[in-house]
Amino acid sequence: MNLESRFQRETRERLQYKDMPILDQNWFSNIIRPSRYLGNEVNSVKKDPSRIEVSIALAFPDIYEIGMSHLGLKIIYNILNNQEWLAAERVFSPWVDLENELRSRGIPLTTLESERPLSGFDLVGFSLQHELSYTNVLNMLDLSGIPFLSEDRTEKGPLIIAGGPACFNPEPVADFFDLMVIGDGETAALEICRIIRETKKKKSVSKKDLLHELRHIRGIYIPSFFSIHYCPDGSVKEIKPDHADYRKVKKAILPDLDDYPYPEHQIVPFTELIHDRVSIEISRGCTRGCRFCQAGMIYRPVRERSPESIIEKAENALKLTGYEDLSLLSLSSGDYSCIGPLLETLMDRQSSKNVAVSLPSLRMDSLNTAMIEQVKRVRKTGFTLAPEAGNDRLRRVINKGLTQDDILRTADVVYRAGWKLIKLYFMIGLPYEGDEDLQDIIGLSKQITRLAGKKGKRANLNVSISTFVPKAHTPFMWTTQISPEESRRRIRLIQEGLRGSRIRVKWNQPELSWLEGVFARGDRRLGRVIIEAWGLGARFDAWGEHFKIGAWQEAFVRTGLEPDFYLHRERPFQEILPWDHIKTGVTKAFLKGEWIKAKKENLTPDCREKCLECGVCDHKTIDPVLYKDSDLSSAKETYIPPTSEYKTKYRLTYRKLSRAKHLGHLELAKVLMRAFRRAGLKLAYSAGFHPMPKVSFFAALPVGTESIEELVDIELIEAVDIFSIKEKINHELPHGIDVILVKEISPTQKRGRISESQFLITFKGPRIQEKDLRRFLESDHFSVVKTNKKGDHEIDARALVSSISLVSPNKLQLTIKQTDGPGLKPTEIVKGIFSLTDDDLLNMDVLKTGQVLA
Repeated sequence: MNLESRFQRETRERLQYKDMPILDQNWFSNIIRPSRYLGNEVNSVKKDPSRIEVSIALAFPDIYEIGMSHLGLKIIYNILNNQEWLAAERVFSPWVDLENELRSRGIPLTTLESERPLSGFDLVGFSLQHELSYTNVLNMLDLSGIPFLSEDRTEKGPLIIAGGPACFNPEPVADFFDLMVIGDGETAALEICRIIRETKKKKSVSKKDLLHELRHIRGIYIPSFFSIHYCPDGSVKEIKPDHADYRKVKKAILPDLDDYPYPEHQIVPFTELIHDRVSIEISRGCTRGCRFCQAGMIYRPVRERSPESIIEKAENALKLTGYEDLSLLSLSSGDYSCIGPLLETLMDRQSSKNVAVSLPSLRMDSLNTAMIEQVKRVRKTGFTLAPEAGNDRLRRVINKGLTQDDILRTADVVYRAGWKLIKLYFMIGLPYEGDEDLQDIIGLSKQITRLAGKKGKRANLNVSISTFVPKAHTPFMWTTQISPEESRRRIRLIQEGLRGSRIRVKWNQPELSWLEGVFARGDRRLGRVIIEAWGLGARFDAWGEHFKIGAWQEAFVRTGLEPDFYLHRERPFQEILPWDHIKTGVTKAFLKGEWIKAKKENLTPDCREKCLECGVCDHKTIDPVLYKDSDLSSAKETYIPPTSEYKTKYRLTYRKLSRAKHLGHLELAKVLMRAFRRAGLKLAYSAGFHPMPKVSFFAALPVGTESIEELVDIELIEAVDIFSIKEKINHELPHGIDVILVKEISPTQKRGRISESQFLITFKGPRIQEKDLRRFLESDHFSVVKTNKKGDHEIDARALVSSISLVSPNKLQLTIKQTDGPGLKPTEIVKGIFSLTDDDLLNMDVLKTGQVLA
């Protein structure tokens, strides 16, 4: 029996782990998806600290899978790390389980690259992509021991900065940041670091003096240089600048996307991302002028990347990452001036390599049959269309010039091309919306689902509904937002109208839109609300299952602020808005004109056709950049279908050691698959709707278990020397995974199966008793309880164990039979035999030493 008390054990573990990185601590494998915290991914950048003059932690206030899907983070990471004197590292919000461990063990939040606390950097730069990330910002600061408020931070600490679309109304979080970047980050981020580099060479430069220097960079907003005064009714009375030459902040604009380096060495994650593919930004900005769309206003003018640049960067990025999916990103990809020739050229060059191309943001009136045929050449990616409203009238209000005929024609083309499912996006709560407009959403959805035909019972249409949130710097910034109660009523109406059809209805929680709406047009006083809500447990507010509306309601009560003030009143045109000192280039007069047009249901044309004088372009250095007449004939390649006549098959033996033990089986499979592609191996693929590489793994290794012998079979359409295969693959694998043996086998040889697996188990804490082992060996049946999502199950461990023996007082050899029935992990067997606790298992290392093929 282990007589060590819990207090004694925790004290011993604290001393044992005091200076040990969390990835090497035994409890780490038990957290949810540990792979998101590993770092050391392919193409990540780790620099020698002794050669670094300026360091910045790029902080994303959400989990790794979301943050690493964001292209802006990859762009800034690449630009900054291109400078030898500068180190940019990444840090993401820890999920709630890791946060609890960090807090209970007194461990600070650290970056992935160097595992340094954030407090040791020169800058910490937060990416604010939406308003529901604000409590995560505070949580990351708190886990780093950094005070929330700029005025409370000392001269020695890092500058806390922010960028991203949510900064276009910076006021709700203004007190938390020393400075904020408004607009394109490429131009401002490097200049900030250069000034800090020069400042560090001088002696005794104060933080205030540094901010004075930084304010001269275009796009830099320093909240402490502006004071806000309020009227008795709560509206803004005055935005008072401290400096006469710093009264407004003009957004930073990158005139030409090709002027800055693009990340071709994109980081290849261990864990699966939300958008797990190579992403190429083909254009920035939009010319359509949808009146609800903040991005369409703040990212003007449209700037297209040259098609030659897109083709080159796509080719290089795919080779350097091993991805087999390519996404062409834009606010409206189909509006790219030569999208047809570009898509055809990309598919001609990539389809033979089984690379699929997706266009995630397509307008229906920019889609045509030729484009659809190109997209489906490799495999059919998802098809999402956004009518936004159910009829032509309301679409005229929001300046989305689609007609019902356009929508039905596009849906028909998509279904006829072979897609079984279409996703439609609608908004509710738009200005001048009535119940008849909701009925039109129901009617349009039913018309579309009929176009899919009558085969099968599965849903052929997903309808997604979100509540409209008026945003700053848009024509609808003066209007009201509907209440959560009204949102739910409208959602129920649509649900009931579509019940019994082959349409699945999904919706965003109205309460999330309620909070987003408060901050979207909020003022500086809301910072107190955010601090209060965080103190009451608010975290991951964009995640419905973690959203705590009670915490937010209490926070508003404690601070004496009324959320309805920000949501349910129409602002007069003459009111000073909290963001009036932030200049996007689009004039307030233009936005006012668009709001008046919305009331009259008048459309505004696409500014590609004619300049609308919105105020963004100066027609000198800033203008739309379009590639209407590009000739891509020189970039085209003759499409040669892959041949499968000649096939070779190889069996690879590989190891999974050190921190790679934290990878799950599917994650490990992706690491190897992408390494094969980066190594240039010509994998054989299956035929059919969704071609898959002919790669066969033998056994799934539990997370946290190391192995010196794992097997995988690969099939190629070429003959390659076995030593060359080993060398090429190992060059592309991350630390902890390496191929130790390659053997050519017959293409007709079956994979076979593993009959037994051998393990060496080392106990670093718990003491095990030989009498428990003898009792197990002498038994005919030994029940062990296995717990999974379906509950508890009793499994006979004795029938699964071929042999087990002590090789030293703290080492155990275990051989487990592989059966078709339910199995047990080595840790589960050992726990049952020796009556160990879950805490005991944390002080145990498991190494797979071999296996037997049947």
